[in-house]
Amino acid sequence: MSIAQRELFQLDSPLLGEIRGERSLMAFPFFALAKNAWMKPLSYSTPTVTIEVRPSARGVATIYDKEIVLYIASLMAAKIEAGMAISQDFTFTAHDLFTVTGANHSARSYSRLADALERLQGTQIRTNIEAGGEGEEGFFSWLSEARLQYARSANGEKRLKSVKVRLCDWLFRAILRDGQVLDYASTYFQLGPIERRIYEVARSTCVDGEPLDMDLQLLKLQTGFQNPLSNFRIAMRQIAAANAIPGYDIQMIEDAAAAAAPETDEMPRKAGRRPTPARVIITRRASLALDAAPGI
Repeated sequence: MSIAQRELFQLDSPLLGEIRGERSLMAFPFFALAKNAWMKPLSYSTPTVTIEVRPSARGVATIYDKEIVLYIASLMAAKIEAGMAISQDFTFTAHDLFTVTGANHSARSYSRLADALERLQGTQIRTNIEAGGEGEEGFFSWLSEARLQYARSANGEKRLKSVKVRLCDWLFRAILRDGQVLDYASTYFQLGPIERRIYEVARSTCVDGEPLDMDLQLLKLQTGFQNPLSNFRIAMRQIAAANAIPGYDIQMIEDAAAAAAPETDEMPRKAGRRPTPARVIITRRASLALDAAPGI
């Protein structure tokens, strides 16, 4: 067997531990909340944090593409805990990735995997968030390298054996040096795009037991929701009514008494009618006991 063939079987998978994510990647909106291609740039700006995301020819990396990044981060965290040598290169099977994230093992999933890897490699990110005590002025991609490695059977059929990727410097430093790695709920991958971001904001913020009380518009910014605030209001009403974010209770309070205050990101309304100000309160359930992953 040649060296190239042997390399196909030097795998970092299967993932034996929990799914984990880096805290900044949880807290801030780096990915498009879409299933299909999102071709517009994304931006996030506060007095302390700025993020700019530029699309590739296939669009911006989405919240579903993020599953691959979380899987890689989890493999890396598991290696650190085991005291193993760490590099930015990871090789794993698509089968294990699909099993962990709950995707089916159809041909369509393999096709989507190729598209997702291309978006993760092509999306350009610029941020002032420092990682591992270092900042970066220019743009970076989530994956600096992404390859699908195939082998051929005796009858010449091409079969995917493994996926090989190289994690970007920024995220590699953040996980290795900062150690701000948090567990994800096992049901995370069953959530919709907005619910995923609500969970991530809650998980990265409500770490000391104190409730998160946030203005609706600020929460919209934090989740990366790109449509009008009126749409986000409707979505949050439904999420609060369902109260199905794992580990957290969601309450939305709309203050009719303060309705005279302007809400700048609303769709145009009839004269004399003002949208009702609202805030969202997120409380960690008493039974939840998730802390920073041990040993990271």
